Amino acid sequence: MDQTENKQSFDKKFLLINIIFLIFFKINYSQEVKQIEIISAGSFDRNEVLYPDGNILKKDKDESVHLRHEDLDIYSNTSIFFQKENSVISYGKVKLIQGDTLQLFCDSLNYDGKTKQMFAFGKVRLINSGMTLETNKLKLDRIIDEAYFFNGGKITDKKSTISSIDGKYLIDKNKYEFEKNVKVLNDNRIIESKKMDYYLESEKSYFFDQTIITGDDYKINCDAGFYDPIGLIGIFNKNAIIESNERIVYGDSIYFDEEKKYASISNNIKIIDNKEKLVLTGDYGELFEEKDSAIITKNPLAINILKRDSLFVKADTLYSIGKEANRTMKGLRNVEFLQGNFSGKADFIEIKKSLGLTIMERKEISEKDLQIFTESEINKKNPVLWDNFSQISGDKIIFTENLDTNELDSIKITNNVFIVEKDSISESNFNQIKGLNLNGKFLDNKLKNAVINQNAELIYYMYNDKNKLIGVDKAISSSIQIYFNNKSIDEIIFITDPEGVLYPENFLDSNETILNGFIDRSDEKILNKSDLIEQKI
Repeated sequence: MDQTENKQSFDKKFLLINIIFLIFFKINYSQEVKQIEIISAGSFDRNEVLYPDGNILKKDKDESVHLRHEDLDIYSNTSIFFQKENSVISYGKVKLIQGDTLQLFCDSLNYDGKTKQMFAFGKVRLINSGMTLETNKLKLDRIIDEAYFFNGGKITDKKSTISSIDGKYLIDKNKYEFEKNVKVLNDNRIIESKKMDYYLESEKSYFFDQTIITGDDYKINCDAGFYDPIGLIGIFNKNAIIESNERIVYGDSIYFDEEKKYASISNNIKIIDNKEKLVLTGDYGELFEEKDSAIITKNPLAINILKRDSLFVKADTLYSIGKEANRTMKGLRNVEFLQGNFSGKADFIEIKKSLGLTIMERKEISEKDLQIFTESEINKKNPVLWDNFSQISGDKIIFTENLDTNELDSIKITNNVFIVEKDSISESNFNQIKGLNLNGKFLDNKLKNAVINQNAELIYYMYNDKNKLIGVDKAISSSIQIYFNNKSIDEIIFITDPEGVLYPENFLDSNETILNGFIDRSDEKILNKSDLIEQKI
């Protein structure tokens, strides 16, 4: 085939492609852009000065002007129809009907049949599927089925009334997107938001800016989240706060079940109980309003705010359980607490505020382990207290507080009591007292005196008035009275006759200056609240 034949063949193919394209474009264009039709009018007029190329249609006594574009019917008192532009201006009792459900009423209307966009003005009402939107200016795009208002709008249905400055209505999705001064009113709650999406059928709301939800007995704040008023659940993020009559709850994220009165809180938790003056913090927790209880399972810290020496408690898990009159706080595993100069550690702590009672215990040791462990290893596991310079431990520690003053009142220790105190003159030496049980009294939140009963043993370094070591007192007695002053042991009285010897300096070997079961746990001591908070972080 020569070049001339090739060129002719190419020209024919090119011409055929162009013809097909033009036919397709014409068919497609004719399908997309239909002409506005005049269905009826009482009169017909023209005014080339005011409305060039415009047909002025007016109603008569019997019927309104009626125009139609596809499935849209437009009724009005007067319409100016621009046939070439395929557009219309209507005013006077304007009514639009689209499909089976959508209706629009307004004072005046501009509609473009090419773009299928309209602007409605005046007293505008859009009605669809039981919902009514009222505004003074509305844009409706029929191609994407979206309506917009920009100067304030109000939406009402059977259950709610919603208002905002700006809004977009996605007709196919039956969804609104609101901005600026959004307010939702119904019988049970009020929602106020800066930016919110709302689904009409499900009534679900999605928040994207500062939001407040006010219910009968609660108030919720967040900067992002979701709320389902039918399922009565919500997820609130970013600066989330729930306030109720009993407490205030903070968290980065809060899941709330209104019907179950339940909430789960994640990250930067703070639960404030104003009546109990109790603050719980952590990074994951759950709240049970019906039971008036809370649990913190990640980095928990409890603060009982008191006029003097607030109580700080840290544990792997913290519980606040029960109604106000019988509320109990429990800490499980790796418990540490601090109150003024008084601090302690345990596997388990239970604080019954109504009774002024605190119980500290260790994790149960099996019979097999009891036979294997040394007395020192058992004492290492036992709950321990530090009162200024004194270290006090035992199998179980119970102390009470004065309910009127909230100050410590008494202490009781059962089994394996062991008191350790570094010698005030030589810190390499330790004063030690051990026995079966202990009963003591506090004054001004400091341990003032204690009695150790049964199998009491003592090692105590004695000094003269010039702080010169006299000797080491080693004694055994069935009962010993101890007095504390200036943050340390001040006086020891043997209630029953002791068996003991005052040994001169350097007479005893180092192992003879240690009672069986001795262990120095000063490296575990909680010195200040930052120790607890830094460990928590």
